[in-house]
Amino acid sequence: MNRQNNPQEVIVSGIHLELTPSLKTFVQDKAERLFRHQERIIRVRVELECDPKQAVAHRFTAKGHIQIYGPDMNASVSSDECHKATAMLIDKLDRMLERRAHMVKAKRQHVRVADLEEAATVDT
Repeated sequence: MNRQNNPQEVIVSGIHLELTPSLKTFVQDKAERLFRHQERIIRVRVELECDPKQAVAHRFTAKGHIQIYGPDMNASVSSDECHKATAMLIDKLDRMLERRAHMVKAKRQHVRVADLEEAATVDT
């Protein structure tokens, strides 16, 4: 794909967590999957948070924010491992983008009441 014409931005930040280069690369590789669905994505921001006071099953939280033309999309997932939380977050955002695309397509193909009224006045 040609990314020079429409550069997308992936921002990775850590809260109470030191981001290693391998973790940043992992997040950016996973986030590339989101751009194949929507070319109109402006920016994806992923925040990884570690809270040692939480239970072990919910210690790592991954929050994702997609800035897109139209309403922005936000999601949050918590897990016991940082990589697992990231993968679950990207899956969730991917499902949200797919649902949004189907809703837009269904709305585009939906017959409007105004169109029906106009067709009825033309026939008479």
